[in-house]
Amino acid sequence: MEIDNKLIMLVDDNLANLKIGNNILEEKYTVATASSAAKMFKLLENNTPALILLDIDMPEMNGFEAIKILKSKPETKNIPVIFLTAKTESDNELEGLSLGAIDYITKPFNPALLLKHIEVHLLVEAQRKELQCFNENLQKMVEEKTQDILELHNILLKVIAELVECRDNVTGGHIERTQKGVRILLEELEKNGVYQEETKNWDANLLLQSCQLHDVGKISIDDNILKKPGKLSNEEFEEMKKHTVFGEQVIERIETLTKESNFLIYAKIFAASHHEKWDGTGYPRGLKGNDIPLLGRIMAIADVYDALISVRPYKEALTHEEAVRIIVEGSGTQFDPTLVELFVENSERFKL
Repeated sequence: MEIDNKLIMLVDDNLANLKIGNNILEEKYTVATASSAAKMFKLLENNTPALILLDIDMPEMNGFEAIKILKSKPETKNIPVIFLTAKTESDNELEGLSLGAIDYITKPFNPALLLKHIEVHLLVEAQRKELQCFNENLQKMVEEKTQDILELHNILLKVIAELVECRDNVTGGHIERTQKGVRILLEELEKNGVYQEETKNWDANLLLQSCQLHDVGKISIDDNILKKPGKLSNEEFEEMKKHTVFGEQVIERIETLTKESNFLIYAKIFAASHHEKWDGTGYPRGLKGNDIPLLGRIMAIADVYDALISVRPYKEALTHEEAVRIIVEGSGTQFDPTLVELFVENSERFKL
């Protein structure tokens, strides 16, 4: 219900006070009068005043009881309330202010003072609403701009990852497919409550963006190796393995130029550890078991699955069933057994 900025509600059980107050206010405002709290609440069902002048000493329900109800309801809690009282005790005023009243006006009314009190409080309320509206609009603008920046951020990451991918003689779409695999495993970790301690502070959106850079280190690998139309020699493979360290170094250089933290931390872990193996025979550091970062263990499954089902210069694409079998056979040697179980349970989701 919209607030009537000209409507003042005057509530007093003394009919003479209602008449006097109405006569003072009606020159500047629309006035609704009520001789009891019950009648006030009835009027509020169809009217939302800019301000309520509420008498304290009334039979059946006094002003203190009435304001408690006003402040408890979403539709009336923001209506400013000024108490009317013939009393001047400070304790009485303190109680009313603590219940949410914005001011006190004593009776009998001083016309000029009554109007000035109302004028000032309506001005303050109008400024409060204007500031609230400004803040809401500003917050909306910030959120929209932040979203634009995040979208640009993600697009740039995707372009960088695709540029790296284009240098390799690998079937296109590797970035999207590995990202899909990581997403599936992340969802299943959360769903099954697996590795909760490691994952409790993870930001899934940042993780899925950052995993696009897991092969960024290939940008430093010589074209003769990266694009070789056949199986690599031992020496060439040793050089290729360095893409994990190169990727880590590239991201570390970016870290020195930006205040971004979690995203780059995630990206660096993906780049450096996705070729480590559960039994310690992987590279670049030969980490073993749970010493391998969980992000690296997740990417290892997504990366190998995609490599198996994709054409390579030295092999044909395997079927989905063959790829699943190979990953299962690598459980406990190449891959984290717990993650392999989640992969098998959801392997159909990995299909193209």
